[in-house]
Amino acid sequence: MTILFYYFLVVNSVAFIVTASDKYLAKNHKRRIAEQTLLSLAFFGGSIGTGIAMFFFRHKTAKPSFLWKYFTVVVFQILFVLILLNKGLLHS
Repeated sequence: MTILFYYFLVVNSVAFIVTASDKYLAKNHKRRIAEQTLLSLAFFGGSIGTGIAMFFFRHKTAKPSFLWKYFTVVVFQILFVLILLNKGLLHS
């Protein structure tokens, strides 16, 4: 369980930093980070870091297509955890 904690800590930190970096690049009219990269980080466990950065930096919050994809990832993750809890594969 310790390895899983560190995995989520690292992936959420990276997701936060990458999302914040994309906001910085957008404000300075530089080449941006692909939405696919941001969504992939969220999908592989960085949804909390991505969400915090979105809220804190007000990034991607006015883009409905990104929000739909992001919240689809979040709902998928919640359902996945609930299924694992129901099958006894995770301890609450």
